[in-house]
Amino acid sequence: MAVKLRLMRMGKKKQPTYRLVAADARSPRDGRFIEILGTYEPRRDPSVIKIDNEKAVQWLRQGAQPTETVEKLLKISGAWDWFKTGNPPPETPAEADSADAEAAS
Repeated sequence: MAVKLRLMRMGKKKQPTYRLVAADARSPRDGRFIEILGTYEPRRDPSVIKIDNEKAVQWLRQGAQPTETVEKLLKISGAWDWFKTGNPPPETPAEADSADAEAAS
């Protein structure tokens, strides 16, 4: 089964939001999918991109092919560099603080 990472359109008419999903290449755009990897809201200013980079990199390592748009979004989120280099992106200070707080509990 050929898996693609692609966008699935959601939202109302003239107000699109998208889910980034892993889906069988033969299934329709808004049809069945295997897993939700994130969301993309292009109408917000600035655009909001929320992607679970770990899941995305896992699918890429298993051979999933991203569409051109998804590849651009993965580059923005840092998942594409993580996939190419094999090194996870450095933690942001907010993530480090939350990890320290969880460890102290």
